[in-house]
Amino acid sequence: MSRLGVFGVFLIFMQACQSDIVYNTYQTVEDANWKHNQEMQFEINLKDTINTYNLFINIRNNKDYKYSNLFLITEMTFPNQVKVVDTLEYEMTNSEGRFLGSGFSDLKENKLFYKENVRFNASGKYLFEVRQAMRKRNEVEGIELDGITDVGISIEKVK
Repeated sequence: MSRLGVFGVFLIFMQACQSDIVYNTYQTVEDANWKHNQEMQFEINLKDTINTYNLFINIRNNKDYKYSNLFLITEMTFPNQVKVVDTLEYEMTNSEGRFLGSGFSDLKENKLFYKENVRFNASGKYLFEVRQAMRKRNEVEGIELDGITDVGISIEKVK
C-alpha cells in the first residue's frame, strides 16, 4: 500500500474514533481523602443553545473505598445565577462487593449519568459543583471518604 493509501486509512480511522465529548476534566482529591465539606468546582463556558447533551460525573476510586454506594449533592448554576440542586445516589459495587467501573488495576473509573438530554438555554458560564454527602447511619455529621482519587465532569453531545 502506498504512503498516500496508508495516510487515507489513518484519517478514516481517526475520524471514526472521534467522540462527541465537548468537555471532560478531572480534579484530584488530595491524599485520596474526600472531605465532607470539600466541593469540586467546574466552570464551563457553553455557547451551544441548540443541541442536547448528556452530563456525567466521573469518579475514580481505589481499593480503599469501603462503601457500596456514593451519595452526591450537585449544583448547576446557570449564567443568570439560577441554581439547580440535585441529590444523587450511585452504586459503586455489584452484589458480590466487587467495584463497578472500568480499569484493570486497583483504580476504577466510574462514568455516572448526571443529567440526560440537556439543552443549555443560555450561552455563557455554567458552574458545576459536586460534593459528597455520605453519612454514618443515624448520624447527621458527614464523613471523609478514603479511596476517592479524582472527581470529574464530562459533557457529551447527544447523537
